[in-house]
Amino acid sequence: MAQDRSKQIIEYLKLHNLVTVDELVNLIGASPATIRRELVKLDEEGVVYRVHGGVTLNRFVPSQPTTSEKQGRNHKEKVAIAAAAAALIKPNDSIVLDAGTTTFEIARNIINTPVRVITPDLRIGLLLADYQQIEVSVTGGTVDWSSQSCIGPHAVDLLNRIHPTYTFLSCNAFTLETGITAPTYEKSFIKSTLLNQSSKRVLVVDSSKYGKTQLFEVGALSSLDMIITDKGLDAGVAEEIRKLGIELILC
Repeated sequence: MAQDRSKQIIEYLKLHNLVTVDELVNLIGASPATIRRELVKLDEEGVVYRVHGGVTLNRFVPSQPTTSEKQGRNHKEKVAIAAAAAALIKPNDSIVLDAGTTTFEIARNIINTPVRVITPDLRIGLLLADYQQIEVSVTGGTVDWSSQSCIGPHAVDLLNRIHPTYTFLSCNAFTLETGITAPTYEKSFIKSTLLNQSSKRVLVVDSSKYGKTQLFEVGALSSLDMIITDKGLDAGVAEEIRKLGIELILC
């Protein structure tokens, strides 16, 4: 019976991006408690990935925390990093804000500055749309469920047509050896495109992301002009980054 339930759940997930416990209860006819136990087992086996509000099939992609889950992590550091980044922005600049919780904090800091903002992040777009002095463009494209941001060829096409003053790039993983990496090809391609389009490329990332590598390459650290992070970054790593000619700001 348990094997049959597991098979039914997996087959249903192959056809649906995100499924709730209630949907699975109706599908299989088991109790919510039974379904939850089955999902815990499948999660431990690496078959599914549980998120707030439901479950999705683990398509051999490393765990991707949702924006809501990431928002409270290292919040103090993100706020300081965002303030340092926002201090670079001048009136009438054109900037790109990559999707992310740190870039969202940058957006909070510039609500009184007349700037042009391009972003794939729906949350950033909605925040800045309330302010008349800011011209905000959302790239459009397919919406990624984990980050509420746009991916795909439509987003890439727009980003290939712009040349902003600053691009503020975010990431979940970076090292000296592998550079910036991302969990999916679609996200890596968006970020790679961002690196090619700006006169000033700035990585905004808290130090907890250093030393991690995800599956898909975005670009080498040497492709950056500046990294803004917190003082938790290892001193030896900071020295090596500076040797690459990258301006490093520690908040």
